[in-house]
Amino acid sequence: TGKCFYTFRGHSAEIVCLSFNPQSTLLATGSMDTTAKLWDLEKGEEVATLNGHSAEIIALSFNTKGDRIITGSFDHTVAVWDVGTGREQNLLIKIPTNNATEGKLVQRRDQCPCLCVQLWNAVTGAHIATLAAHSKEVLDVCFDYAGQRIATASADGSARVYNAGTKQCIAKLEGHEDEISKVS
Repeated sequence: TGKCFYTFRGHSAEIVCLSFNPQSTLLATGSMDTTAKLWDLEKGEEVATLNGHSAEIIALSFNTKGDRIITGSFDHTVAVWDVGTGREQNLLIKIPTNNATEGKLVQRRDQCPCLCVQLWNAVTGAHIATLAAHSKEVLDVCFDYAGQRIATASADGSARVYNAGTKQCIAKLEGHEDEISKVS
């Protein structure tokens, strides 16, 4: 019908990303105001505000169970949050802004600065693998719904598909004349 049921207001800056919870009626939004918010789509109200990042949240996604949400920020951190409580569960990545090794985990930027994908165990925070194949920055990454494949999109105009188990590239998708900014 095209009817608008709710307009969600609460962020103090632009919303740059959103994700639907696959197991409930929650919607998550990430904003330039450094927060993520959880919204109940049935009630039309805010459920929780996720505070902790010191810069814009540029990516977020629910896990397949819908009980965790991961956020990525321009503050160089990736955080895992409990959906039920709205509390941060784990800070996965803390990329230092200088040569010091601060934070829980450090991305090896000297080996592939933004040209590769770093895989981390979301529960333990352990580094699993580095997927490197692009000649320019990686702009987006996603898993398939079964968690068996990983797709990457790059400013080099290509996408790659990896086997999540072996970490091997199984497909090179080329043909765009300019960058690929999103993959799903």
